[in-house]
Amino acid sequence: MAVRVLLVDDQPLLRTGFRMILEAEQDIAVVGEAGDGLQALDQVRALQPDVVLMDIRMPRMDGVEATRQITGPGRDGPAKVLVLTTFDLDEYVVEALRAGASGFLLKDAPANELVQAIRVVAAGEAMLAPSVTRRLLDKYADHLPSGEEPVPDTLHTLTEREVEVLKLVARGLSNAEIAADLFVSETTVKTHVGHVLTKLGLRDRVQAAVYAYESGLVRPGAQ
Repeated sequence: MAVRVLLVDDQPLLRTGFRMILEAEQDIAVVGEAGDGLQALDQVRALQPDVVLMDIRMPRMDGVEATRQITGPGRDGPAKVLVLTTFDLDEYVVEALRAGASGFLLKDAPANELVQAIRVVAAGEAMLAPSVTRRLLDKYADHLPSGEEPVPDTLHTLTEREVEVLKLVARGLSNAEIAADLFVSETTVKTHVGHVLTKLGLRDRVQAAVYAYESGLVRPGAQ
């Protein structure tokens, strides 16, 4: 079945461009559009999309609050949110990830990256491009822990290998890349990621990445 996508942006021309790109793909169907967060909530309830392509800065209700309501407790459906951003608005991306977004994409990303991001998020994975993630967090390093704060108690529940995996997830690596880095199988990596999420009470890899930075486990600029 085709991935059902809802386009949310206050600029009609951008929505039209995204629609043209996505409708050229046989496995993706654009089921609706919205010009602000409030419209997005109505459309999510009515159309039950698989993925919401969400702008951040919009009138009436911004993309962060809309994301929180779409993915939060009591949500009406399984929709996942992929946030659209520009570098001069990066601070809002962190808030959107905290709110429950499954990843983010630059508005000027090539068409093939947009299509791939939709597929990745629909499949339940996180869309965290490593280079963009590091640039984002480096830019807002002053707002993140310095690494000198006490380590959260929950972090001590992880094994040494699980901590390694969490660090690599925070860098935006895929399961295949983590497996290659640690010389283990992808199945083993999936198991470790599952244990990390369960032990830390996190929903997905995006929350795990945010946790790693906010806890000071990973510092902006660190390799």
